[in-house]
Amino acid sequence: MQIVDSHCHINFEELSQRLPNVLENARLNDISHMLCVSVNIEDFPQVKKIADDHEHIFASVGVHPCYEDVIEPSVDELVAIAQNHNIVAIGETGLDYFRTENQDMTWQRDRFIRHIAAANQIKKPLIIHTRSAADDTMRILKEEGADRCRGVMHCFSEDWDVAKKALDLGFYISLSGIVTFKNAKTVQDVARKCPADRLLVETDSPYLAPVPLRGKMNEPANVRHTAQFIADLRGIPLQELADFTTDNFFDLFPAKRH
Repeated sequence: MQIVDSHCHINFEELSQRLPNVLENARLNDISHMLCVSVNIEDFPQVKKIADDHEHIFASVGVHPCYEDVIEPSVDELVAIAQNHNIVAIGETGLDYFRTENQDMTWQRDRFIRHIAAANQIKKPLIIHTRSAADDTMRILKEEGADRCRGVMHCFSEDWDVAKKALDLGFYISLSGIVTFKNAKTVQDVARKCPADRLLVETDSPYLAPVPLRGKMNEPANVRHTAQFIADLRGIPLQELADFTTDNFFDLFPAKRH
């Protein structure tokens, strides 16, 4: 069996300090590949080194919408960095209006638009973060032609209507440990309805550990719990879900399947 953790942050200190152990735990739980996702340019060298050192780990480049007072890469700079074969996506990028009431979020939208332009130019997919900003996120993706590069709605926590809009743009839906939470009925509905050829699984580690590990530090090995939960929701064997989510990862991202 092979399961892909399509979104993790194993360069973060909580996991990087014990990376050999983290990778071994993943192997023991049939996690065959991982995508280590960039959140800023300052720490990107750590992300790239992990991907360069491990052929089953890939990387992205981008600046998370919540990061302020950081390097703001231009479209050309993002494209130049993403030329590397281990860099399989642009992001994570998007919009996050949580705790930003009455603030001018133009800077987030401008950053988001630059990332979309870079993805379209280099023809690599986007990794989208959206929180409390679904309407603007979907509007900008459509207006800026993100259907040309496609991408994934990472750590999806919206309803089926938002999921359908993303699917209509050619995007994939990635589910994290949130889907296992007792009160996550909306996300569980999406998990049941999402077409099999557009579904991915992720940890977003070191955050959002799935049940039965909720509240603990998360790591890629735990994506197996999320995959099993979704398989049970859909009434299919874990092997079947592992097969099609792994195929989906390699259909979306320009990654070599070692």
